[in-house]
Amino acid sequence: MVTVRTADTRPQIDGALVRRLVDTQFPQWAGLPLKLLNPAGSDHVIYRLGEELSVRLPRHAGAIGQARKEFEWLPRLAPHLPLAVPVPVGVGDPDFGYPWPWAVSRWLDGEVATVEALAGSSTAAVELAQFLAALQQFAPEDIPAENSHEDLTGRPLSDRDRATRVAIAQVDGVFDAAAMTALWDAALSAPGWDRPPVWFHGDFHTGNLLTVDGRLSAVIDFGGLGTGDPACDLMIAFTLMSADTRAVFRTALEVDDATWMRGRGWALATALNAYTSYAAVNPRVAEQTTRQINQALIG
Repeated sequence: MVTVRTADTRPQIDGALVRRLVDTQFPQWAGLPLKLLNPAGSDHVIYRLGEELSVRLPRHAGAIGQARKEFEWLPRLAPHLPLAVPVPVGVGDPDFGYPWPWAVSRWLDGEVATVEALAGSSTAAVELAQFLAALQQFAPEDIPAENSHEDLTGRPLSDRDRATRVAIAQVDGVFDAAAMTALWDAALSAPGWDRPPVWFHGDFHTGNLLTVDGRLSAVIDFGGLGTGDPACDLMIAFTLMSADTRAVFRTALEVDDATWMRGRGWALATALNAYTSYAAVNPRVAEQTTRQINQALIG
């Protein structure tokens, strides 16, 4: 067997498995060199395939819907967006012991965005606001009726209440638990989204932005794509920006007070989830999520 299951039921993914999957299901690319991208994200193992393609395989069951979601929606969204997004070219089937759909996409050149390069850039702040505005203007009613079963509906911030309060208690002493609780209570109490649902990226943080020559070039990883309240995408203001560029971003996107408060709540909740899950074993995540929590508390 190429694949064995670990104690947490996650499949073991290696180059031999990926080679067999690609060569049998996409013979037009058989033999193209494979190179592991490291570090990859927490949700996928990523290989570069030749010079022009990438292969993404979910690490866990929570990411298994992304391949088909991106294949369905990114070609429709891309013409409306001012930054490049992944171009899916195929969805692979489970095989050789690997249990889930997986994706082949066009390779996007670029470096992952960094706070050091872009936190003080008003230009980047405006470009990100323009990207979200364009995404939100693509009408959800354009979803065909046959796709109504697809899970595109955003979940409310309140769904994260219990887990977030548990996480706040866990990190008391590392961060200001009283301040986090006050922010969380305020975010949950803020008026909800009372306008028609709009599209959101769903995981809009620094690690999902690419740059070329120091300028924003692409947005990747649309596994959280959905429709509803766009406040979740405001987390980028707290993962990437400074207080000054956050103000530029907020003005450019015309964010009202209630949505901004919910966005701070999303930034806090997602950072706490990542911090408690990965900070002890991943210094990079620890640094990024520490910044995100502290910036959310600043506002």
